[in-house]
Amino acid sequence: MRAILLSLLASFAAPAWCEDDILAVLQRSQQMQLDALTEAQVDDADPAVQVVRRSFQRVLDAADMPGDVRLLVVRGPLLAVCLMGRVVAANVSLADMSESERSFVLAHELGHVRHRHWAQLGQLYKRHIPGEVVQAHTDAIAGVLGREASQLSHEHEYEADAFAMRLIRHLGEPEDTPLVLFQHLPMIKATATHPGTQQRVVHLRTLQ
Repeated sequence: MRAILLSLLASFAAPAWCEDDILAVLQRSQQMQLDALTEAQVDDADPAVQVVRRSFQRVLDAADMPGDVRLLVVRGPLLAVCLMGRVVAANVSLADMSESERSFVLAHELGHVRHRHWAQLGQLYKRHIPGEVVQAHTDAIAGVLGREASQLSHEHEYEADAFAMRLIRHLGEPEDTPLVLFQHLPMIKATATHPGTQQRVVHLRTLQ
């Protein structure tokens, strides 16, 4: 579980251990990811980008989200991710999905925004690392912080799935959309940050 903490601290260009506030460390880490994704952004003139943007706007309007949420349509290995609590990066390949499946994926990421998951994770890290990020302190709490961060991240994924399920129902999309979607996606085992595919499917079935 310590890998969660170490990966966050090591994912930016500054020294691995620095006399800095943990929230600044987390922010820098996410900004670096956002910068990399921005470089992979697909031109808006691409018809596939317009398909994804239309679906995103449809879901955004239905969710009545804050106006500062923005979308990046990118190429690369990721399907979709929410960064810094307000930026959704989505793969251009979402254009190849059905409208209902694409809406679920985008609504899931907006669920992270709606429930302020980024802020909650920051609060957890801040509680364990209230001062400067120095190795003597982070080494001591890495185990317990890793376990708590993993548990919280899994809860966030389930909550975002539930939000997306409610939203696509509101939009009149088929209730079995996420189950069909997961049949098309690679089967993934649980990680420190995400439940496995089977766990998410079981949770989604309970929501039906």
